[in-house]
This record gives sequence, C-alpha cells and structure tokens, in this order.
Amino acid sequence: MTVSILASTQIEYPDEDGLPMAESDFQRDYLMAAVKVLEIHFQNRPDVYVSGNLFIYYEEGNPQSVVAPDTFVVLGVEKRQRRSYKIWENGDKTPDFVLEITLMSTRSQDQGAKKGIYAFLGVREYFQYDPTGDYLDPQLQGLHLVEGNYFPIAQTSLPDGTSSVSSEVLGLDLRVLPDGKLRFYNPTTGEFLLTHEEAEAARRDAEAARQEAQERAQRLAAKLLELGIDPDAL
Repeated sequence: MTVSILASTQIEYPDEDGLPMAESDFQRDYLMAAVKVLEIHFQNRPDVYVSGNLFIYYEEGNPQSVVAPDTFVVLGVEKRQRRSYKIWENGDKTPDFVLEITLMSTRSQDQGAKKGIYAFLGVREYFQYDPTGDYLDPQLQGLHLVEGNYFPIAQTSLPDGTSSVSSEVLGLDLRVLPDGKLRFYNPTTGEFLLTHEEAEAARRDAEAARQEAQERAQRLAAKLLELGIDPDAL
C-alpha cells in the first residue's frame, strides 16, 4: 500500500512537450482568437472553463493518456487558471465542446486519433475548421456525439454565402464568412461575438463617451453658475 502511494506521487504530468504552440500564423491566430472570444462570452459564468492548447490528462497514473485540443469548453467546473487539466481532479468532467484548427500536418490526427479520443471521453460536440480551405470540405465541420459515435451537425448556407453550424452546447453558431474567416454568432442577440480587440475598442469608445458626457455636464454646470443658477437646485 505504501509503495503504491509513493509510486503514484512520483508520477509527473508535464505541462508542455517543448514543441511550438502552433505551426503557422493561421493556426496560432485562430486558436488564440477562439479561446479569447469564448472567454469573453462566458466571463460571467464561474462554472464554465475555457482553454486551448492545454494538456488534458484523462487517465490517472498514465501521463501518456493525454490530448491537447486547440480550443475546448468544460461546463460545470470552476473557472480558474490551470497548468494542465486532469480529469480526475475536476469531478471527472471532460470537455463538452472541442474545436480543432485543422491544417495539413494535423488533418489525419484531427480526423483519426483525436476524434476517437474525444468520442471515448464523451465530448458532446467536436468541431473542425480549416482556415485555408485546402484540407476540409466543407471548411467548417461539426459533429455531435450519439451513443458513443459522432454524427454530422447540419450546416446552413446563408444568402450571402456564409456557412453556419449550430452548437447546442455553447448556444452559439459557428459561421464561416464568405472571406473564409470563422466567427461565433449569438442567435439570441443576433450579433457576432466580439473579438478581444473589438471588445477593447468598444470599452475604449464607451469610456470616451462617458468622459465626454461628464465634461459636457461640468461645462453646463459652470455656465449655470455664471448665470447665478445653482445646478444642484434644478
């Protein structure tokens, strides 16, 4: 019993494999963008964990049982920083949604080994997106899990040429615009989710508008005082 416990405590679960995060600008940009967009969308949900390119260990005691999705979402776990995601330390909760950015070097793995692992883990929705449009047809593909097997999620073509696939897990649509770019769309609000840059720009615009309104109010108050009128009495 003592030997077993000692052996277990000596098992190492690396946080990284020493390889570059992504092989190209396409993969890196969409990987980071998807994680940030979903983090912003779920920022007020303390029970939703969003991450990407993070090791997920799914068998205690076996560091070889590991997979690293480009983007994933876990519902019903604490939102906090993690160096890796060990399923047995998180109430045996596996990802509910996975998105892989598929390129030439990852296509066979994304459609083979990883797909099998995600089905085994019970990942309810598995999406693949090819930013170049060279390796997947259609460019965006969504799968949902039914009794241990993945089946395609219906794709809708919009009048402007946009392709749309709904994610029941996220409550969002994933859309590939006519220019090939992937965006997340909220059907409830009828708006695209803001990217990190767009959210920052909106925050700056709102702050500038607030500052301008405050300065306008101060100028008005000063003018009223010049006229002998107490603005606080109005």
